[in-house]
Amino acid sequence: MEKLLTILKRNWTYLVGAISGGITGYLYWYFIGCSSGTCPITASPVNSIAWGVIMGGLLFSLFKKGANNE
Repeated sequence: MEKLLTILKRNWTYLVGAISGGITGYLYWYFIGCSSGTCPITASPVNSIAWGVIMGGLLFSLFKKGANNE
């Protein structure tokens, strides 16, 4: 249990980014989406959420302090 907490404390920015990206991806699919079904990312909620998770994790990783900045 302590290992899990240590990992979560170390990587909380990635986790928050992935969760917020997934929510944003779903909302984008729900409100904007692709009515024709030909859009590769926004035609399916699964693809849109997966794309949001990846982009959110990458975006929030910019705010993680490096080894030299701590």
